[in-house]
Amino acid sequence: MSKKSILLLCCSLCFISATKAVTPVRNVRNTQVNSKAKTERTKPSDSVRYISNMIADRLEFRNKISSEKEVRKAEYENRLAMEALNYPAIDLYGEDSWSEYVNPFVGAGTDVEIPNSYDIDCSSFVMPVEDKQVTSQFGYRRRFGRMHYGIDLSVNRGDTIRAAFDGKVRVRSYEARGYGYYIVLRHPNGLETVYGHMSRQLVDENQIVRAGQPIGLGGSTGRSTGPHLHFETRFMGIPINPNTIIDFDNGVPLRDIYTFKRGSNSRYAKASKASSRYAKKGKKDRQASSPMTYRIKKGDTLETIAKRHGTSVQKLCATNGIGKSKILTPGKALRIK
Repeated sequence: MSKKSILLLCCSLCFISATKAVTPVRNVRNTQVNSKAKTERTKPSDSVRYISNMIADRLEFRNKISSEKEVRKAEYENRLAMEALNYPAIDLYGEDSWSEYVNPFVGAGTDVEIPNSYDIDCSSFVMPVEDKQVTSQFGYRRRFGRMHYGIDLSVNRGDTIRAAFDGKVRVRSYEARGYGYYIVLRHPNGLETVYGHMSRQLVDENQIVRAGQPIGLGGSTGRSTGPHLHFETRFMGIPINPNTIIDFDNGVPLRDIYTFKRGSNSRYAKASKASSRYAKKGKKDRQASSPMTYRIKKGDTLETIAKRHGTSVQKLCATNGIGKSKILTPGKALRIK
C-alpha cells in the first residue's frame, strides 16, 4: 500500500470518528432546548399571572362596592323611615298642625288645603284590641242627637290597646265629658287614629310607636256607659268611617290602599236618616254585606287562593285591581269577594 493510500485511509477514519463524537452532543443540546421550550409553554408566564390577579382584584373590588352600596341603601331607607316617623305626613299636614286638639286644624286661622284624592297605605294595619266585636257603629245617634265619629270595640277593663299603625303620639289627654283618657296618633300614611275611654295611657306625647305596640289599657272613662274602646280614623281632621277601611270581622284592611276622595265624607257632617239606619244594623247584616278578606301566607299563589275559596283568578284580580302576574306579599290582605 502506498503512502498516499495510507494517508487517505487515516484521514477517513479521523473524519468518521469526529463525526460520531459531535453528533451525540448536538442531539443532547437539541433535546435540552426542546425540553426547556416545552416546560416554558406549560408554565403560565408572569404576564398571565398578573392579568389573572388583576381580574380577581377587580371582581373583589366590585363585590365590595356592591356590598357598600347595599349597606348605604339600607341606611338611607332606615333614615327615611325614621324621618317619616319623627315628622309623620309633614308634607301633607304642614309644620303648624301639631296641636292639642283631635282635629289638628281647629283654631289654625288659615285655610286648609285638602287634596282631592289621596292614597293611604293600610297594609300594615294591626287590630287595636283582641276582640273584633263592634258594639256601636259610625254615624248619627238619634238617641243622643249627635254624630258618633268612630266605632266602639268591645274590651274589658285592663285589656291591652295597641297602635293600629306605626306613628307618633300627637295628643295624650283627658276629657271628662267626652273621650275620657284618650290618645291621638299621627301616621306616616296620612291617617290619624283616636283611642278613647281608656283606663290608662302607656305612652307619652311625641313618642314614636310601632304598629301593634301597647299604648293604653281598656276602660270606661269619660262619657261612657261601660268598658269599650272608641276608635276613630281621620284624614286631615276629617272623620272617616273605619268600616270603609278595615274589615273588623276579620281584623284586616279591606284593601292595602285606601283612596281618600274629597267630599265623599261630607255626608257624615250632618245628621241623616241613612247614617242613623246604618248605625242600627245588626251584626248579621254587617257580616252579610262586609267583604271577605284573606291574609296572604308564604307560598300562596293566586291559583291556590282562588281554588281554596271557590273562585277564579280572574275574579280575584278584578276584585283587588291587580294583574295575574302580581307578586303576592305574605302578611298583606287580599279581598276574596
